[in-house]
Amino acid sequence: MALQHFAGRHDGNRPLVAADTVDDLLPDLVALRRDLHAHPELAFEEKRTAGIVAAALRLLGLEVHEGLAGTGVVGTLRHGDSARTVGLRADMDALPIAEQSRLGHASRYAGVHHGCGHDGHTAMLLGAARQLARTRRFDGTVHFIFQPAEEGRGGARVMVEQGLFERFPCDAVYALHNWPDLPLGHAQTRPGAIMAAADRFDIVLRGHGGHAAQPHRTPDVLLAASQLVVQLNTIVSRRIDPGESAVLSVTRVAGGSSHNVLPAEATLTGTVRSFDAGAQDLIEAALRDAAAGVALAHGVEADVTYHRYYPATVNSEAEAQLALEAAAAAGLQASVAPRPAFTSEDFAFLLRERPGAYLWLGQGGERALHHPCYDFNDDALPHGVRWFCAVAERALPMDASSPTARR
Repeated sequence: MALQHFAGRHDGNRPLVAADTVDDLLPDLVALRRDLHAHPELAFEEKRTAGIVAAALRLLGLEVHEGLAGTGVVGTLRHGDSARTVGLRADMDALPIAEQSRLGHASRYAGVHHGCGHDGHTAMLLGAARQLARTRRFDGTVHFIFQPAEEGRGGARVMVEQGLFERFPCDAVYALHNWPDLPLGHAQTRPGAIMAAADRFDIVLRGHGGHAAQPHRTPDVLLAASQLVVQLNTIVSRRIDPGESAVLSVTRVAGGSSHNVLPAEATLTGTVRSFDAGAQDLIEAALRDAAAGVALAHGVEADVTYHRYYPATVNSEAEAQLALEAAAAAGLQASVAPRPAFTSEDFAFLLRERPGAYLWLGQGGERALHHPCYDFNDDALPHGVRWFCAVAERALPMDASSPTARR
């Protein structure tokens, strides 16, 4: 796609308007989104994507800053006299899975797939930058944050550690994610937790191995692993308050290589999802106790690694309300989400530093996120652009007497 067309015609250094409305931008946004889909890049490797983003923002006349967290890009748009600021964030990375669709814009890279819709998020935020640069119905500063490495690598955490909010102050931050469970044209969010904290555990059970016909001479690490799987699956039901919500899943068990050998080692891997820090602490402690107890009973050693890689994504109340009002203003059917999701999101790191809100944007469709045939619904593009614009206009109102402006 020609970025000059996306940005509009130019008169010297001042961009002029080629498209008057978000709907007029749609063909260019679809072309951009499908180009990104065809060229997916993994966490911290989004060089092509970041280059396209930076070039598009420069053509719009924004201040552009590159290199935060390696491939992160921040574009800044200022208008008016207000000192207020807002951050709008999109993630850029793809997943390490093979795409199985037969789309014309399917991934050209083996084993890499935009199976979570970050291509759509990037296109929507670029579209919002395009529209806000044209309309300028706000008073203050908008930072467009294009973040790498959301898929398990904590790109948001790295951006914060490298000075995101010191370099680009934000009174509040907002993000969205396409949501196949919601119909197209609908949106939801909620105050408080909306996505779960994500932990990973790895347990290694070690014996010394031996002949399968002489089990009395060899501590059986596979039997220990089997009993540990059962015990781990009782932690949430028997150690966590029934009023709390948590999930513990053992997702991999490995050990042994022959039918007649008792292995010297077995490993268990899994994930824990929770919303409350107290429950998170209790689950980790109970998991370590269970591993130690099983190891003692079977005469083996247990080595536990427990990694809390994403905190819970927690919306602040005022910003969640603003996000819902912006969704309604953007023409969406906006409602309060009845419950949070057990999936996780590294936007949580931004929300630990600043107030803000995370929105689910309905896209419908038959494919779930992370499915090998998933594709972002291009009909959701204008909804996301309008929501981002409405958020900026409400967070940075031109009427300084409004309640939002006085916050």
